[in-house]
Amino acid sequence: MATVTLDKVNKVYPNGFHAIHDLDLEIKDTEFLVLVGPSGCGKSTALRMIAGLEEISAGDLSIGERIVNDVEPKDRDIAMVFQNYALYPHMSVRDNIGFSLKLAKTPKAEINQRVEEAARILELTEQLDRKPGQLSGGQRQRVAMGRAIVRQPSAFLMDEPLSNLDAKLRVQMRAEIAKLQRDLEVTTVYVTHDQVEAMTMGDRVAVLKDGYLQQVDSPQNLYDRPANVFVAAFIGSPSMNLYEATLRGATLTLGSQTVSLPDSLFEARPALRGFDGTAVIVGIRPEDLEDAALAPAEKNSSTITAEVTLTEALGSEIIVHFGLDAARVDAGDPDAVDDLGEDAAVGRFDPRSAVSIGESVEIAVNGRNLHFFDPQSHLSIWE
Repeated sequence: MATVTLDKVNKVYPNGFHAIHDLDLEIKDTEFLVLVGPSGCGKSTALRMIAGLEEISAGDLSIGERIVNDVEPKDRDIAMVFQNYALYPHMSVRDNIGFSLKLAKTPKAEINQRVEEAARILELTEQLDRKPGQLSGGQRQRVAMGRAIVRQPSAFLMDEPLSNLDAKLRVQMRAEIAKLQRDLEVTTVYVTHDQVEAMTMGDRVAVLKDGYLQQVDSPQNLYDRPANVFVAAFIGSPSMNLYEATLRGATLTLGSQTVSLPDSLFEARPALRGFDGTAVIVGIRPEDLEDAALAPAEKNSSTITAEVTLTEALGSEIIVHFGLDAARVDAGDPDAVDDLGEDAAVGRFDPRSAVSIGESVEIAVNGRNLHFFDPQSHLSIWE
């Protein structure tokens, strides 16, 4: 096992494109760290530099105690799982899993023992003599994992390994990979663009944007204390509602409406008092907006009124879209799809709510959980 350390690592391509900027990151021994961000943010480039598939332009990369900037990929003691599995179609599952050991001239008895053990862990024993084309997508993904496991590397590197699976299988496999990593206790760096995948799998999550590290923390801390507007909007589904607003005392002006703010909010964010009488960016998680007729008292510190533009009944909840006349804030996510109108907001309502499209509804706002950001720097306002 090993620690993987990136010390002010940069990647600049020959055409001058600066893909990674001064990336400082330490992946602890046995840790499962997820690199997440929108398309083009640099997460796969960072992973490929760790693997040795991309040259480092500046900075140092260490695996364990050894700086490996100029070490060949095969000598870095890492195993990589690719998006397309990279299986040999003419080989059996047994031969695919053991291929790297065969290349390393490992004794045949040891190869068989390691392959059998990996197959047992991954529930592939009955498929060992089949070809990849005879397997399901989930089974092929397990074979790719098995090929990494048998090498007994210091670190696993995984580049969007679940992106080719259907939604149900993806949920199942992410749980299996997380459990497998805990059982094997191998340092793992996992790349995904799916923030739900990142939140459910990682011990810590590193959020990248335009080649810059935005924040690295536990999934819950990223959600509860995002460092800036981008992280706040990127982490969470549906995304956080972000609006321009004005703070006056304990009242927040949001377009033509006002929201009363409880004392507990200012106690948690003392720096917010310094923005009295000025503009702020307010962030509201969808779960902090509820049908006022059904909202419990502790979640109803204030109410606003809006017209419902869309409802999505999911059984356990209703996702309700409605219009606010406040200016929305662009969080800077190039992958974000927003075709519901400039003023659209989203709330998670109790499934018993009887709201309907076109109706004006009173919405309870949980003021205790509002997020605030500096409109100039886009940094979160706390202490």
